[in-house]
Amino acid sequence: MTARSCTHHAKIAAALIGLFILAMAQPAVAQAPAAAPQPSASSLLLAKQLVELKGVRNVFVPLVAGVVIKARDMFMQTNFMWGKDLNDVAAMEQKKYAPRVDELVDMTAHLYATQFTEQELKSLVTFYQSPLGQKVLNVEPKLMDQAMSSAGAWGDSLSQEVIGSMRDEMKKRGHDM
Repeated sequence: MTARSCTHHAKIAAALIGLFILAMAQPAVAQAPAAAPQPSASSLLLAKQLVELKGVRNVFVPLVAGVVIKARDMFMQTNFMWGKDLNDVAAMEQKKYAPRVDELVDMTAHLYATQFTEQELKSLVTFYQSPLGQKVLNVEPKLMDQAMSSAGAWGDSLSQEVIGSMRDEMKKRGHDM
């Protein structure tokens, strides 16, 4: 996996985690009058097939490693001399907790199954299995990387424009910046 695709996966993971947290928190915050119906078993299977086709598992895999590394680093602050042992234990823990990615895949599939009808899920699976769907899956990460890069450059440019405009306005008010 390239550094570029790792960055892309990290961005997608962050976005999915944010969406997941919002989706899970919403019922508690919104206090909807009636609970949403649970998706059927066939909808859940289709949704799982869909998220697997979309490569969601690969997006979540780095999360387990990230959690383990964060814990390792916390312990490393206690005593950096434990580095070798902590690295060994962290590698062991990553293997131990790697299967927990399945929980995130299942949660994501559940989210899809609650947002799309069974027929819509069938259509999405069919689409992503098609040549065009496969092309979307292959091209979309590159497009998102380019879009994020372009958005970053656009944001930098806008920031400079806003800073210049604010300076001009502050100068009119007698504040030399």
